[in-house]
Amino acid sequence: MKEREPTAFEIIQAKFETDDACRDYMFKQRWPGGFICPLCGCREYYLIKKRHKYQCKNCRYQASVTAGTVMDRSHLPLTIWVWAIFLVAHDKRGISATQLSRVLNLPYNTSWFLLHRIRHAMAERDSLYKLAGIVELDDTFFGAPRKGGKRGRGTTKTKVIVALSKDEKGSPQFAKMQVVPDLKGTTIGKFANERIKMGSEVHTDAYQAYRKPLSAKYWHKYAVFDADTNMLKWLHTVIGNSKSFVLGTFHGLGKKHLQRYLDEYCYRFNRRHKKDEIFDRLLFAVTQSTSLRFSDLIA
Repeated sequence: MKEREPTAFEIIQAKFETDDACRDYMFKQRWPGGFICPLCGCREYYLIKKRHKYQCKNCRYQASVTAGTVMDRSHLPLTIWVWAIFLVAHDKRGISATQLSRVLNLPYNTSWFLLHRIRHAMAERDSLYKLAGIVELDDTFFGAPRKGGKRGRGTTKTKVIVALSKDEKGSPQFAKMQVVPDLKGTTIGKFANERIKMGSEVHTDAYQAYRKPLSAKYWHKYAVFDADTNMLKWLHTVIGNSKSFVLGTFHGLGKKHLQRYLDEYCYRFNRRHKKDEIFDRLLFAVTQSTSLRFSDLIA
């Protein structure tokens, strides 16, 4: 009888079977060019093996692979962190806290917090760049309206602004999505200033609130939306797929944490052509992230 080949997850578990193996790999991720002291920039250090610390030879600051990141002060073994990062990266549909708790034998609340910290790292990584070139921009809505509530842009649903850059051939490149309190010109202008490079060509429908904030720093092209044309075609495809992603994996998702799930969708979409690299990229993002406390999520 032919022996069963190990699954991808089993291979990762074998490779990262101990915290020491995880720590050695994370060290290379956090300091790809070799150790650099976070305080003074010195590259020489002593290894304090029992405490898993790296002490700077110059200022004597003690660093670790987790300090200051989303893993900071976590009581979870590094093996759980690495296995969870792999499971998040490996499943293109995303993984829920319920699924993660079952696979890794963790309490639900632990899995929930773990996933939110990984999404925090995803969001920070994507915040490092802006969209450029030709950019499609529109708004959409998530959730259900209050009973008897309005439809369209006057709805009580959660409002989200979406932007998508395209290459010279018109193919989609990168996406940004942001939960917003309203669709006023100042809100749209702030979204654009933070996420789209000045001078880009921005395509929208003829919604009045888009015109003034986009005219000053961008080449703004707009027209009355026509569903029978290819107008904003790729953008609306991304919007539809993001709703399928959120509703298909994360049932009953409320407004409070919607942004983090949209961050995860965009992170995956923006790296869809680098599927073989996504585990290493996500692990790198986690080692480069800032901390996130549980109190920040429940506030």
